[in-house]
Amino acid sequence: MGNHLYYNSIFDWTIPNEFDPGHPPFLGFLLAISWKILGHKLWVSHLLILPFTIGTFHQLYKFVSYFVENKKSQLLAFLLLIIDPTLSTQFVLVNPEVIIVFFFLLTFNGVLFKNNTLKFIGLFFLSIISFRSMMLLGGIFLFEILNKLYIEKIKLKSALNLKFLLFYFLGSLPGITFVIWRLLTKGWLQTHPDSPWASLWKVATPRIFIKNLITLIHRYLDFGRIFMLLFLVISLFIFGKKIIKSTKNKQLLLLSITSVIFIIIAVLFSTNAFGHRYFIVSFCCLNLLTFCIIQKHYIKKKLIYGLLFFGLITGNFWMYPKDISQGWDATLAHVPYHSLRIKAIDYLNNKKINISEVASFFPNCTTLDFIDFNGDKRSFARFTGKNKYVIDSTVYNLSDEEINLLDKNYTILKELNNLNITITIYILNKQ
Repeated sequence: MGNHLYYNSIFDWTIPNEFDPGHPPFLGFLLAISWKILGHKLWVSHLLILPFTIGTFHQLYKFVSYFVENKKSQLLAFLLLIIDPTLSTQFVLVNPEVIIVFFFLLTFNGVLFKNNTLKFIGLFFLSIISFRSMMLLGGIFLFEILNKLYIEKIKLKSALNLKFLLFYFLGSLPGITFVIWRLLTKGWLQTHPDSPWASLWKVATPRIFIKNLITLIHRYLDFGRIFMLLFLVISLFIFGKKIIKSTKNKQLLLLSITSVIFIIIAVLFSTNAFGHRYFIVSFCCLNLLTFCIIQKHYIKKKLIYGLLFFGLITGNFWMYPKDISQGWDATLAHVPYHSLRIKAIDYLNNKKINISEVASFFPNCTTLDFIDFNGDKRSFARFTGKNKYVIDSTVYNLSDEEINLLDKNYTILKELNNLNITITIYILNKQ
């Protein structure tokens, strides 16, 4: 979307249907402006994300400081949150996730520290970044209501007063305006019959619902978080009443659920796949709750903290077999891929192999310039099983059928390796 706005008009948010995902082109808009000012370069894209990364660090530390009083403990808790593989991976990518997390934390810190100015700014931008950020806004709204009713014991009439509701309505106006504008101009929000994502946004069957539920549980256990969740469950079993007695613990537990509840409902009841990064704010809450429990209820604090810290770091080295999809945008294990990809392209160029004759897979099936910002307008072809050449990588999640076709009909021409990542160039077997 950013490239479309850059090459056309940065203010024309009417994205062509063939690649319109329905979301507001918020990040694309910021990228297009940055490229217009500083040039259409990859470093400009990363420079744009940097202030949001720094802002996320600051807001995350402030978030921690509300629940942890001791200065040294605050730093340790902050580190335990920041090294979560899914969160730390977002800091090296150019995507909306860091922006969403920043404004979520800005909003929620406004709630915690009773700063309505920051809260309003956070709500204003959360409502327009993406549909998921809108759902997170709804999650904060739900948290505030339940926190007032069941934790602060405020009566319903006082909790849902006109000033409170009007505040959220005004803060949500950009998102409300965008949704109305889309419905009036396009007649659809998320997808349409001719959309490339049309098959992904259908109501889940009972079988798909169960599959989605299992996948959701896996997202919370994946990449080292299983150690955190096991510790948390065991601790709740042992110290249940003591843990829940704490107001701040109850708030963390409540936020871990309400913040993503609308996202969870959406992903459970649809056929669309969903990533680990959708639940980053929930992971942060649960990791911080785990830290608070260690500090207040265990004697060997350093040992437990060290083991859980190490367990999370190992998440960046978790690799699944080729026939099992992995959330590559949620682990730093993918990082070596980028330099390997450049080497693979250099190999193809040196061997005089036409890029357009080489098939590949998502996310590599696009104009080279859209990835490398080098002005190269060539593009890999989509895999059909009959292409003469194919470039595959560990970080591409192929279907079973695609894997079988490669194994059966192709021979390895070149293989490039870096740590746990491999890029393989295949050539079609002679018939």
